[in-house]
Amino acid sequence: MTPTLNTATFSDFVRLAPIIWEDAIKSIQMDARGSGLFRVGSFAANTGNTKEYSEFDTNEYAKKKAEGDVASQSRIQIGYSKIGRLYRVAEDVGISWEMRVQGKYPEALRRIAGLAKKTANRLELDLSHRITFMTATSYTDLDGETVDTSVGDGLALLSTTHTLRGTSTTYRNRLAGNPQLSRGALEAMEKQAVENTLNQFGEKMAATFDVIWTTDDPNTINTCRELIQATASVSAPNAGIPNVYQGKYKHVVLRRVATSATGAVDNSKAKYWGIASSDATSAYLDVLEEPTMREPTEVSTQKALGTLNIEDNTTDTITYSGRACYMICIVGARWIHGSTGDLTA
Repeated sequence: MTPTLNTATFSDFVRLAPIIWEDAIKSIQMDARGSGLFRVGSFAANTGNTKEYSEFDTNEYAKKKAEGDVASQSRIQIGYSKIGRLYRVAEDVGISWEMRVQGKYPEALRRIAGLAKKTANRLELDLSHRITFMTATSYTDLDGETVDTSVGDGLALLSTTHTLRGTSTTYRNRLAGNPQLSRGALEAMEKQAVENTLNQFGEKMAATFDVIWTTDDPNTINTCRELIQATASVSAPNAGIPNVYQGKYKHVVLRRVATSATGAVDNSKAKYWGIASSDATSAYLDVLEEPTMREPTEVSTQKALGTLNIEDNTTDTITYSGRACYMICIVGARWIHGSTGDLTA
C-alpha cells in the first residue's frame, strides 16, 4: 500500500514529484497560447537561437488571355520580415532537510506544483503582453529588459497607418475613437476589417475573422456574451429575429492582458478588445523547451543505485528546477483589429 505523505519516505516524494508537476501543468489555463491568435510550433534543437519570419503575397486576380497570347505572369511581392530570438526562463525551489525528515512532504509537493506553474505562467504572460502593449513598439519586461513589440513595418501592432511593401497605400487596424465593446463598435470594427484587409499590392483580400478577444473585465465579457450568445424567447418582442453573431466568433478571454509589465493589475487596459483571424495570423510562438521540471542533478543515478544522497553539502537542501525556452514573433498586423476602449481619438 502506498504510504500517505505524512508517513512517506524521501523515495516516495521523488516518485510523486513528477506526477505533481504534470498535474499542475495540466491545471493551467493557457488563454493566449490556445486563443488562435498565435501560430504555435516547435523549434528544432541545434539550429541556432534565431529564426526569420516573412510575409509574401501574389496578386489577387488573374488577367484575361486573348487567343494565342502569352498568359500574364503571376506577380510576387515579398512583405516584411521579423527575426525572432529564443530566450529561456527558469526558477529553482529548494527542499530543505527539515522538510524531508520532519514529515513536511505535503508542503514540499506544493512547492513543486507552484514551480510548475511559474514557467508556464511566464510564457502566458509574455504572449499576453504582445496584446497588452499592442499600441507601443516596445516595453520593459519584469526582468528589466526591452522587448520589441513592433511588427515588420516598424510600427506598433495596432496602428492607423500600417504600410505595405508594393504600394503607397496604408491600412489601419486600430478602431477610430477606441470605443468600448458594443454592437455598434463591433460593427464598426468589422467594417474596418473589411476595408483594411489588403495584400502587399494594396488589393482587397477576403479574410475570415473568427476570434473576438477581450480582457477579463466582467462588463466587457458579459457584453461580448450577450452579443454572440443571446437568443430571444419565443414570446419576446424580437422573437424570430436571428442573432447574426451566434456562431460567428470564438470568444477568447485573455486574463493577463490587463496587467503591468511585472504582472500587476493595470486597470487602464481593462477595456481592451478586438477581433482576429486565426487563419491569417502572422503571430508566432515557437517552443524549444516546454515548461519542464529538472530533477536534482544526481537523481537518476541515485535512483538506479537505490540511494538518494543528492543534497547540497553546505545547506542540506535538494533543488528542483523549472525551465522553458521559446520565442515570440509577430510579423504583420493585417490579421488583427483592436480598440483600447479608453475613448481616445
